[in-house]
Amino acid sequence: MIFLISSGMIIALLTLPGTIELLALSVAGLLPRAQRRSRTGRTLRLAVVVPAHNEALNIGSCVRSLLDADRTGVELTIAVIADNCEDETAATATKAGARVLVRRNAEKRGKGYALDYAFGILQSEGYDVFAVVDADSAVSPNFLTATAGEFCAGAEATQCRYIVRNSGASIRTRLLNVALLAFNVLKPRGRDRLGLSAGIYGNGFALSDATLRAVPYTAESVVEDLEFHLALVRASRRVRFVDDAVVYGEMPVAGAGVKTQRARWEGGRLRMMIEKAPSLLLEIAKGQLKLTEPLLDLLLLPLAFHVVLLLLAALTPYPPARDLGLAGLAVVLFHLFAAIATGGGTWSDVVVLLAAPFYIVWKIILIPRIITTSRSGAAWVRTERTGEKKLP
Repeated sequence: MIFLISSGMIIALLTLPGTIELLALSVAGLLPRAQRRSRTGRTLRLAVVVPAHNEALNIGSCVRSLLDADRTGVELTIAVIADNCEDETAATATKAGARVLVRRNAEKRGKGYALDYAFGILQSEGYDVFAVVDADSAVSPNFLTATAGEFCAGAEATQCRYIVRNSGASIRTRLLNVALLAFNVLKPRGRDRLGLSAGIYGNGFALSDATLRAVPYTAESVVEDLEFHLALVRASRRVRFVDDAVVYGEMPVAGAGVKTQRARWEGGRLRMMIEKAPSLLLEIAKGQLKLTEPLLDLLLLPLAFHVVLLLLAALTPYPPARDLGLAGLAVVLFHLFAAIATGGGTWSDVVVLLAAPFYIVWKIILIPRIITTSRSGAAWVRTERTGEKKLP
């Protein structure tokens, strides 16, 4: 009995930082946005950088989506980085109307290296802002103008909404869409409302030239966006959330791509937690309070695993642990419903949550692969796209 009580309390306390994070950002995310003044009359030189590794299947539609977006007040360049490609990515991107930068480096592979390479070339060409859009994505018609407007109003960095493009493809993509409405919409909304840095999610973010010079993009982990955002916060640079612009990312529906993507995202976050949480805690103790929210975010496990721990705490025969578990589960439900409401979801998104227990079981089965990906020096592995053929 003593073992059960102590174990339950330890589990409950492990979930507490995540519960606090979810509650604070969920409540703040429901608040109205403060009006920001945009300084007009200025044409912004904007380079959209598209990292692409064997993306011949998607790169054409991505470039066309950017070219079709409203460019009022924007002098646009689309720069595709054909990174270690073995297919027709470069030719397809050129035909679609993009400028192509070819990179070959068999040892340094991954999105972080590709972006650093492109920025190193483009920064000498006088651009005001650099945006990043993944090769399998499409953007909302106002993506360019809404992003540019934030920088004209004084933004140092921005992140727009990043949601699922093919959410209706399967139950899994519907569940993932709800998860991204929570992670990529509600949480950055909450941070933005609280005056905090909204975060960077790898797709649909943008940096001013001054920010990129102050904080070079040298992140090299499998979750380079999270690593780079921590560097921005440490440098007192704030990412603003562009709530009215969207980038739509294609998610794998089935096959190896599903496991690869989840293992990379969550294994990478686990690695960042192991590497960065102790130093963040030490810096907070020294008075760097701006790092408190990033630490809480790191300590929040992926939602499926957070729920599992809360359930274990709720089943503990020790009232304080049980109450913390039940309260945490209530916060998760509130968080998900708030995400659906603020993200423009529908009742079908609420109904699909009934399949969440099966998704949690699948995630538990995936734990060994996540742990492997979390190891130091784990290689970046590209997500296999739905419908594409493997190269010989």
